[in-house]
Amino acid sequence: MTPQTHAQNLILDRAQIEQKVTRMAYEIYERNFEEQELVLAGIHLDGYTLAEMLAAQLEHISPLKVYLLRITLNKAAPLQEQVQLQPENISITGKAVILVDDVLNTGKTLAYTLSTFLPQNPKKVEVATLVDRHHPLYPIAATYTGYSLATTINERIDVVLDDDNFGAYLH
Repeated sequence: MTPQTHAQNLILDRAQIEQKVTRMAYEIYERNFEEQELVLAGIHLDGYTLAEMLAAQLEHISPLKVYLLRITLNKAAPLQEQVQLQPENISITGKAVILVDDVLNTGKTLAYTLSTFLPQNPKKVEVATLVDRHHPLYPIAATYTGYSLATTINERIDVVLDDDNFGAYLH
Protein backbone atom coordinates (compact mmCIF):
# COMPACT_ATOMS: atom_id res chain seq x y z
CA MET A 1 0.00 0.00 0.00
CA THR A 2 1.33 3.39 -0.92
CA PRO A 3 1.81 6.16 1.66
CA GLN A 4 -0.86 8.23 -0.15
CA THR A 5 -3.45 5.46 0.31
CA HIS A 6 -2.42 5.24 3.96
CA ALA A 7 -2.71 9.00 4.42
CA GLN A 8 -6.39 8.95 3.44
CA ASN A 9 -7.09 6.47 6.25
CA LEU A 10 -4.73 7.87 8.88
CA ILE A 11 -6.24 7.81 12.38
CA LEU A 12 -3.05 8.47 14.39
CA ASP A 13 0.10 10.19 13.13
CA ARG A 14 3.59 10.01 14.63
CA ALA A 15 3.09 12.91 17.06
CA GLN A 16 -0.24 11.52 18.26
CA ILE A 17 1.22 8.04 18.78
CA GLU A 18 4.19 9.44 20.69
CA GLN A 19 1.82 11.51 22.86
CA LYS A 20 -0.32 8.42 23.59
CA VAL A 21 2.76 6.34 24.43
CA THR A 22 3.92 9.02 26.87
CA ARG A 23 0.49 9.15 28.53
CA MET A 24 0.32 5.35 28.74
CA ALA A 25 3.78 5.26 30.34
CA TYR A 26 2.66 7.70 33.02
CA GLU A 27 -0.46 5.61 33.65
CA ILE A 28 1.66 2.45 33.91
CA TYR A 29 3.97 4.14 36.39
CA GLU A 30 1.05 5.50 38.44
CA ARG A 31 -0.44 2.00 38.78
CA ASN A 32 2.93 0.35 39.43
CA PHE A 33 4.91 2.96 41.39
CA GLU A 34 5.41 0.57 44.31
CA GLU A 35 7.11 -2.01 42.08
CA GLN A 36 10.88 -2.28 41.81
CA GLU A 37 10.76 -4.11 38.49
CA LEU A 38 8.33 -4.30 35.61
CA VAL A 39 8.21 -6.68 32.65
CA LEU A 40 6.87 -5.38 29.34
CA ALA A 41 6.06 -8.35 27.10
CA GLY A 42 5.40 -7.24 23.53
CA ILE A 43 3.72 -9.31 20.82
CA HIS A 44 6.14 -9.55 17.89
CA LEU A 45 6.30 -7.34 15.69
CA ASP A 46 4.57 -4.03 16.37
CA GLY A 47 3.50 -4.93 19.91
CA TYR A 48 7.16 -5.40 20.75
CA THR A 49 8.07 -2.08 19.12
CA LEU A 50 5.35 -0.43 21.20
CA ALA A 51 6.77 -2.14 24.32
CA GLU A 52 10.21 -0.71 23.46
CA MET A 53 8.70 2.77 23.18
CA LEU A 54 6.90 2.38 26.53
CA ALA A 55 10.09 1.06 28.17
CA ALA A 56 12.07 4.08 26.96
CA GLN A 57 9.45 6.43 28.41
CA LEU A 58 9.24 4.53 31.70
CA GLU A 59 13.00 4.61 32.12
CA HIS A 60 12.88 8.37 31.49
CA ILE A 61 10.07 9.17 33.96
CA SER A 62 10.52 6.56 36.69
CA PRO A 63 13.04 4.63 38.76
CA LEU A 64 11.50 1.30 37.68
CA LYS A 65 13.80 -1.38 36.31
CA VAL A 66 12.07 -2.37 33.06
CA TYR A 67 12.65 -5.71 31.37
CA LEU A 68 11.56 -6.35 27.78
CA LEU A 69 10.28 -9.69 26.53
CA ARG A 70 9.46 -10.49 22.92
CA ILE A 71 6.47 -12.81 22.46
CA THR A 72 6.34 -14.73 19.20
CA LEU A 73 3.36 -16.88 18.29
CA ASN A 74 1.37 -18.02 15.30
CA LYS A 75 -1.60 -15.62 15.46
CA ALA A 76 -3.58 -17.55 12.85
CA ALA A 77 -3.13 -20.94 14.56
CA PRO A 78 -1.88 -20.31 18.12
CA LEU A 79 -2.16 -23.95 19.23
CA GLN A 80 -0.03 -25.32 16.40
CA GLU A 81 3.21 -23.73 17.58
CA GLN A 82 4.53 -23.00 21.04
CA VAL A 83 4.54 -19.41 22.26
CA GLN A 84 8.15 -18.21 22.36
CA LEU A 85 9.54 -15.70 24.89
CA GLN A 86 12.88 -14.01 24.27
CA PRO A 87 15.15 -13.63 26.07
CA GLU A 88 14.37 -16.84 27.91
CA ASN A 89 16.40 -15.95 31.03
CA ILE A 90 14.01 -13.28 32.37
CA SER A 91 12.00 -14.53 35.33
CA ILE A 92 8.50 -13.12 35.75
CA THR A 93 7.79 -14.88 39.03
CA GLY A 94 6.40 -12.35 41.50
CA LYS A 95 6.72 -9.47 39.00
CA ALA A 96 4.17 -7.16 37.43
CA VAL A 97 3.84 -8.08 33.75
CA ILE A 98 2.26 -5.94 31.07
CA LEU A 99 1.31 -7.66 27.82
CA VAL A 100 1.68 -5.14 24.99
CA ASP A 101 0.11 -5.32 21.54
CA ASP A 102 -0.50 -2.68 18.90
CA VAL A 103 -4.20 -3.46 18.34
CA LEU A 104 -6.66 -5.21 20.65
CA ASN A 105 -9.39 -6.71 18.52
CA THR A 106 -10.95 -9.96 19.79
CA GLY A 107 -8.42 -10.67 22.58
CA LYS A 108 -7.51 -14.04 21.07
CA THR A 109 -3.78 -13.37 20.68
CA LEU A 110 -3.40 -12.08 24.23
CA ALA A 111 -5.54 -14.90 25.66
CA TYR A 112 -3.23 -17.50 24.14
CA THR A 113 -0.14 -15.79 25.53
CA LEU A 114 -1.53 -15.99 29.08
CA SER A 115 -0.98 -19.76 29.12
CA THR A 116 2.75 -19.07 28.89
CA PHE A 117 2.79 -16.53 31.73
CA LEU A 118 0.41 -17.93 34.35
CA PRO A 119 2.47 -21.07 35.24
CA GLN A 120 5.39 -18.73 36.11
CA ASN A 121 3.26 -17.07 38.83
CA PRO A 122 3.54 -13.36 38.00
CA LYS A 123 2.37 -10.90 40.66
CA LYS A 124 -0.16 -9.47 38.18
CA VAL A 125 -0.77 -9.30 34.45
CA GLU A 126 -2.05 -6.15 32.76
CA VAL A 127 -2.66 -5.31 29.10
CA ALA A 128 -1.49 -2.25 27.14
CA THR A 129 -2.61 -1.55 23.59
CA LEU A 130 -2.25 1.40 21.27
CA VAL A 131 -5.68 0.90 19.63
CA ASP A 132 -8.63 -0.92 21.22
CA ARG A 133 -11.27 -1.91 18.64
CA HIS A 134 -13.88 -3.29 21.06
CA HIS A 135 -14.68 -6.65 19.47
CA PRO A 136 -14.02 -8.93 22.46
CA LEU A 137 -14.50 -12.65 21.92
CA TYR A 138 -12.20 -13.57 24.82
CA PRO A 139 -12.23 -12.17 28.37
CA ILE A 140 -9.36 -9.76 27.71
CA ALA A 141 -9.64 -6.05 28.39
CA ALA A 142 -6.99 -3.38 28.04
CA THR A 143 -5.69 -1.87 31.27
CA TYR A 144 -3.94 0.88 29.29
CA THR A 145 -5.30 2.14 25.95
CA GLY A 146 -3.81 4.77 23.70
CA TYR A 147 -6.85 5.18 21.45
CA SER A 148 -10.29 3.61 21.69
CA LEU A 149 -12.10 3.20 18.38
CA ALA A 150 -15.37 1.44 17.61
CA THR A 151 -15.06 -0.24 14.23
CA THR A 152 -17.08 -2.73 12.24
CA ILE A 153 -15.83 -6.30 12.27
CA ASN A 154 -14.96 -5.95 8.56
CA GLU A 155 -12.71 -2.94 9.08
CA ARG A 156 -9.04 -3.39 9.87
CA ILE A 157 -6.57 -1.29 11.84
CA ASP A 158 -2.92 -1.36 10.81
CA VAL A 159 -0.30 0.14 13.09
CA VAL A 160 3.02 0.88 11.40
CA LEU A 161 5.87 1.79 13.73
CA ASP A 162 8.79 1.99 11.35
CA ASP A 163 10.51 5.20 10.35
CA ASP A 164 9.23 5.27 6.77
CA ASN A 165 5.50 5.15 7.47
CA PHE A 166 4.78 5.76 11.15
CA GLY A 167 1.05 5.79 11.98
CA ALA A 168 -2.19 3.94 12.62
CA TYR A 169 -4.50 3.39 9.67
CA LEU A 170 -8.13 2.31 9.25
CA HIS A 171 -9.01 0.07 6.29
